[in-house]
This record gives sequence, structure tokens and C-alpha cells, in this order.
Amino acid sequence: MNKCLGCGSILQTDNSSLEGYITKEDSIYCERCFKIKNYGEYKSIVKDNNTFISILKEINKTNSLVILVVDIFNLPENFDIIKNNLSNQMLLVLTKRDLIPKSIYEDRLLNYMDNYNLNLLDKIIVSSNNNYNFDELLEKIKKYKKDNKIYVVGFTNAGKSTLINKLIYNYSNNLPTITTSILPSTTLNSIEIKFDNNLTIIDTPGILLENSIDNYIDIKTLKKITPKKTIKPITYQIKTKQFIIIENLLKLELENNNITIFVSNELKVDHYFKDKQLDLETKQIEVDSNNDLVISGLGFIKFSKKETINISVIKGVKIYTRKSFI
Repeated sequence: MNKCLGCGSILQTDNSSLEGYITKEDSIYCERCFKIKNYGEYKSIVKDNNTFISILKEINKTNSLVILVVDIFNLPENFDIIKNNLSNQMLLVLTKRDLIPKSIYEDRLLNYMDNYNLNLLDKIIVSSNNNYNFDELLEKIKKYKKDNKIYVVGFTNAGKSTLINKLIYNYSNNLPTITTSILPSTTLNSIEIKFDNNLTIIDTPGILLENSIDNYIDIKTLKKITPKKTIKPITYQIKTKQFIIIENLLKLELENNNITIFVSNELKVDHYFKDKQLDLETKQIEVDSNNDLVISGLGFIKFSKKETINISVIKGVKIYTRKSFI
């Protein structure tokens, strides 16, 4: 059966509401990918992580190198789904270096990943937008690959497909074909891409972050919260009760702290001395000194002092703390 070159779904002409639908039998892209590529239109496909777990178990039967792609700005809380289902050795690739201020040392960013205790052969940081470190990445792939296949895995919107397209564009005689988008679950099934006679790259669907804010907002808002340029951190020195509101998506109540906010530059960040009622769910959480408060899919806030705060977010969105990343 033929697969869509853009998302990997099996092509079919029977049902337009299902993935892989085509109107012409000789089409190489499904209707959904065609509209994403040409019109920026997005059709949501409901998936779960069972598909991804099944793919990991199949990869586990091989000895192939796995490229673990991680969005440097949107680190997951943990990698349990990978650690529990995959034993292959991995090359870690941190993407989107262009989003983090240049003043942040790369060694610090790479060394931070040691906290996750992953089965890594090596790690590297890249930027697909700036074509940064791709020569070194290709050298590492050739050095560590076990056979003629490598598998690319990671969470939704980590930049897997963009990374592969960039490798193909830079170093292969073939043309990039994978559909890319900031929208979740663009890649729906595994896609095999021939790099050269000695290497085939296999793209896989992204692991879903079920409690990410991506799942609770419209496309217009998703485009705003997705950073496109280097983050400009916003710092506040709080000495009395004050409220920080980010685009009516998040509200913080603080009394005594110094915080630095890392979110998309397109989001409006307001500072109030009086409360403002929003249709959000309020929780109380304790943040230690030099820890980050992470709002899944939105960004993170670095705290300099320990404080118990009230935070209001969209119901269902994951909030947690971690050792300061930056």
C-alpha cells in the first residue's frame, strides 16, 4: 500500500474524514498534507500514544541508531515513554538553538540533559532555521549508525521533520518531502526517506504531550505561543503582592521574588497591582529557589527565591517545577 510522502498515512479514496484521503489515485500527498503545504489549512487528526509505543517496540527489535530530537525551549517533564519502550542507543539532538539567547552557554544546555538519565551515545545542539551545526550532526550520524537505517523519534513539534528535510536538502541528491507545521500530529505514521545508498532515515510520529496547552487553544493562539525568534526574557522584581498575566492564558500571584519569564515574544505580558478575574483554573504550588515553573507548551518562569504562589491556567494544562534550565 502506498503512503503519503508528507505524513506517512496510508493513501485511500474511500473516506474523506479519515487520514490518507486522496481524490486522485496517482496522488503522492494526502489531501490533508496538500492543504497544509499549499494553503496553511490544518485538519486535526485524533491520535494517541499507543501508535507511537507500537513503533518504539518495533524499533527495539533492531540494532539501529535512534536520533532523539528534543525542542530546547519545550523540554518534556520526563522521557519515561521512551525509556520504558526503547533500549536502542541514541544520539540526542537539541533543536531550535536560535530560540535561546546566545548568552546562554551551549555546554550548560547540553549538560542539563544528563538529568534525564537517557541511554545516549552523544549529544548535539542545532538550529534548522539557521542551518547551525548540521555538518557536525551528519558526522555524528555516520560515526554512530549501526546499519543503513536510523530512526528519528521525539515529542510532537520538536522539529523532527524539519530536521530531516534540512539534512536531505543540504547533503542528499533527493528532495525534501515531509510535511512540516507548528500544528500537532502533522506526521501520522512512519516515513522512510532514502538519504543515499548507505542510509535511510525513518521519521516517526511525535509523542503527544496530553497536558500541553497546545491541546486547549485555537490555531490563532497556537501561532502566537510558538516562538519564531530568539526569546527576549522579561524580568520582574516583586516586593509586594502583584499579578503577572500572560495573554489571558496564565496569571501569577506573587509577593516577594525575582522572576524571569521565557515565552514567545508575540505574547502580551502585563503587570498589575490589583487582581483581574479570568476564566482560568487556580492552583497553589511551591517553587524552590533557582527553579523553573514550567507551563507545558507555553514556556517557563525562572524563580530566584522560594515561594508558594497561586497560578491560574486553562484547565487541564500541566504545571510543574524543575531545576533551573538556564
